Amino acid sequence: MKPLNPINPLRYFFHIAYMGTHYNGWQKNPDAHSVQAVLEKALSQILKTPTYIVGCGRTDAHVHASQFFFHMDAEEGWDYDLLFRLNKLLPDDIAVFDIIPMPGLPHARFDAIQRSYNYFIHPYKDPFLNKVSTQYAIKDWDVEQMQRAASLLLRYNDYHAFCATPDKNEHTICNISAATIFTDNTGDKLRFYISANRFLGKMVRTLMGKLIDIGTGKLSVDAFEQHLINPLLPQEIKPAYPQGLHLSKITYPYLDLAPKSIFSQMLLGEASAWKSV
Repeated sequence: MKPLNPINPLRYFFHIAYMGTHYNGWQKNPDAHSVQAVLEKALSQILKTPTYIVGCGRTDAHVHASQFFFHMDAEEGWDYDLLFRLNKLLPDDIAVFDIIPMPGLPHARFDAIQRSYNYFIHPYKDPFLNKVSTQYAIKDWDVEQMQRAASLLLRYNDYHAFCATPDKNEHTICNISAATIFTDNTGDKLRFYISANRFLGKMVRTLMGKLIDIGTGKLSVDAFEQHLINPLLPQEIKPAYPQGLHLSKITYPYLDLAPKSIFSQMLLGEASAWKSV
């Protein structure tokens, strides 16, 4: 084992991806199967010491992450291929791409300046999509109204009305920098892309649920905007199904890596396969 330099200790960032189908989200919970718990168990086994990690955020049960980071501190370094050993021990639905030594004590969660999500919708049963995209048996979406509503998200920053548990947060301010509805070349599939400095619990799925209601004529854009203007206005929280949601990109001031998940890139397809509304 190689000791870390006590004058300039290193923290390690792990660049990973996971399919959330069989997990109750990222966050460790004694009563549920989590991605964090699986990784901590594997690292503890390899490093032969109890190991604890800090993720860049949380994902809901059955939500996927095509890019995710966590950090880990180690009293000693290692002189073997930890990346190889870790991937060999982990289940097939979790992959580690990079282990990056980070000078000082950067924080995987608090230092992230931007997070991006994609939500995928398909209109028919498809055995290759059903666990990574959400089936809504709707073909005639009002995508123009959906995009009109999505564009409003850039004008407001208090998302109290779209958080499942707003009282658990110090504040409900989120600065959204992008929100776009895409359709594929066939017009059958939809994709919602959203990016912000932070997100609240179930916020993306709740927003997606409202956009679905707008796209099917159940909710007007004006009624949707009222909850952005008046965040404390009561409303029903009805999140969209989790399997279509993918945490797609995490950006730090000092670290900006392209996602490496091949499957997520296949799902996105070529840039020309999707067109914004």
